[in-house]
Amino acid sequence: MAQLGLAAMLVVVGAYTFYEATTLRIGFGDPVGPRLFPYVIGAVTVLLGLLLVVATFRGDVPQAEGGEDIDLRQPADWVTVLKLVGVLLFTVLTISFVGWALSGAVLFVGSAWSLGSRTLVRDVIVGLVLSVSSWYFFHEVLGVILPAGILDGVL
Repeated sequence: MAQLGLAAMLVVVGAYTFYEATTLRIGFGDPVGPRLFPYVIGAVTVLLGLLLVVATFRGDVPQAEGGEDIDLRQPADWVTVLKLVGVLLFTVLTISFVGWALSGAVLFVGSAWSLGSRTLVRDVIVGLVLSVSSWYFFHEVLGVILPAGILDGVL
């Protein structure tokens, strides 16, 4: 029954995406334009939802996993979840002031620490390399301006 709920959600999201594509206004002279992608994504999403309905009614229902490599009797590790939420909240609250390069590095280091890493020096180096390189990729290649924060003028 959960598959039918997922299928209904896919159809609704796809139909809404398709509808929203009709409301995009573009200038003349652009025969394909930006509407092509939401039309395609909406149509494919609706099609996948309908195919999921057909598969479900044909009896193609996944089997519940028996927990081969995990112990389903163990409770959730809420301490780790709270650490990750704290790191993410810190990133959200400081990204505009500190900037992505430093805030992203703190996000990586904090997430790695929350998930059990104990190699702080390596995590800091990897976090800085990933965040600075992603800042440059977004800024130079994609043209998306991420906040530089206190490193404005340095990056």
